Amino acid sequence: MERLDESRPFIPVGIAVLTVSDTRSLDEDKSGRTLAERIGDAGHRLAHRAIVTDDVEQIRGAVLGWCNDPAVDVVITTGGTGFTGRDVTPEALEPLFEKRMDGFSEVFHRISYDKIGTSTIQSRATAGLIAQTFVFVLPGSPGACRDAWDGILKGQLDYRHMPCNFVEIMPRLDEHLRRGGIVV
Repeated sequence: MERLDESRPFIPVGIAVLTVSDTRSLDEDKSGRTLAERIGDAGHRLAHRAIVTDDVEQIRGAVLGWCNDPAVDVVITTGGTGFTGRDVTPEALEPLFEKRMDGFSEVFHRISYDKIGTSTIQSRATAGLIAQTFVFVLPGSPGACRDAWDGILKGQLDYRHMPCNFVEIMPRLDEHLRRGGIVV
């Protein structure tokens, strides 16, 4: 079962938070603030925090910029995962995923179901790798951000988390590039 191996050092990672909203400012952004606080409380570095509107090109531009920033290991977006006409975050980012992380969505929905029941099906939370950077696409509510961070990301972004975690594989995410392999 899951455990922390206290003999291993904690390794902070750089995390960028992008809120996708047509209506919020940084001061009013409860979801982004929730994530930023949890990132800091866990000992990680908040590399960037911004808001963009529900626009495919703006979302892609911000995320791709951060994925190409050596100070960023992880990007977390919040907002735009529902079914209304303006909800386009999965459409913006999923085509850019080099590898999908289907298990993230499944575990997120399992945790969410325990809190909000079948309403969890109204979220299209997703995750994957872009330019060797982990990207997590969360709903825009503070509760969903808490659930994703507390139930999944906090542990997976802690090098001490056993039996495995994302931090220990970060140095190997570009193996295919170092071998000269072609990703299809």
